[in-house]
Amino acid sequence: MIKKIDPEVPGRFGSLELLARQVVEGFITGMHKSPFHGFSVEFAEHRIYNPGESTRHIDWKLYARTEKLFVKRFEEETNLRCHIVVDNSSSMHFGGQRKSGRSETKLDFAIESSAALMYLLRKQRDAVGLTIVSDKMELQTPARSSSVHHKMLYGHLDKLYQESERKEQKRTNTADMLHLLAEKIHKRSLVIIFSDMMDNEASPDNIFSALQHLKHNKHEVILFHVYEGQQELGFDFQSRPYRFVDMETGETVRLNPGDLKGDYVERMTEYFNNLRLKCMQYKIDFVPSDINKGYEDILMSMLVKRSKLY
Repeated sequence: MIKKIDPEVPGRFGSLELLARQVVEGFITGMHKSPFHGFSVEFAEHRIYNPGESTRHIDWKLYARTEKLFVKRFEEETNLRCHIVVDNSSSMHFGGQRKSGRSETKLDFAIESSAALMYLLRKQRDAVGLTIVSDKMELQTPARSSSVHHKMLYGHLDKLYQESERKEQKRTNTADMLHLLAEKIHKRSLVIIFSDMMDNEASPDNIFSALQHLKHNKHEVILFHVYEGQQELGFDFQSRPYRFVDMETGETVRLNPGDLKGDYVERMTEYFNNLRLKCMQYKIDFVPSDINKGYEDILMSMLVKRSKLY
């Protein structure tokens, strides 16, 4: 498993790009046990030579080592348009507490994962755009593949990462924002969503309608369902009174978790399973993403999806 990023590193280096490189290169190094061995080499700098095309850009040194013909891939070549969507609503600020004193939230995990995917896509010469949503569209960039564009995206993620300690109350409006995004993306793209999908668990049809809108516009969609497995899903608290605070409204309630743990876990599990089922019906890739685990499932899901598209 790929280890989680040390949250103190961004403060020292001021760049998620370095961290993303460490995660992706560590992942690629471990792929010798994977059926995708060699996959990253073809993506990063080469593609297989097609008979009949010009031999001008064949990498003859690579041919000498592999006895296979590969063509060098250049900066301006783009195979895929990808839009990464990060949910920045207040519920995404839930998480555990690290020994360093800095909380590891769902938003932190989404930012780190997005940075890693951007680095992977950059190595594959794909065009990437970034969208940040909460109760409004906070940011939307076009999908481009230039180095300048990628540095700009890392800058936006760095800023969001540093601001993630602030507990601003932002109501979730993911469904409306995904509808808006579906209208704004005019070319067929791969849309990657990092969200806890807490738009309105009592009336989930709105978020399902938004996901269906993306599919109706011919986009491919991967939903990374970000959650905290121990407390948010498992409701693992000590049997004593707690004061729980609604992160979006600020409302509080005092209760003993043991009194309603069974009902809570049952309802949350039902909601998560329904979300998974709906994604299957709409042919959306659904990837459960526990923030207490590493990034391997996220990177592997991206490679599998891309291999099916190209």
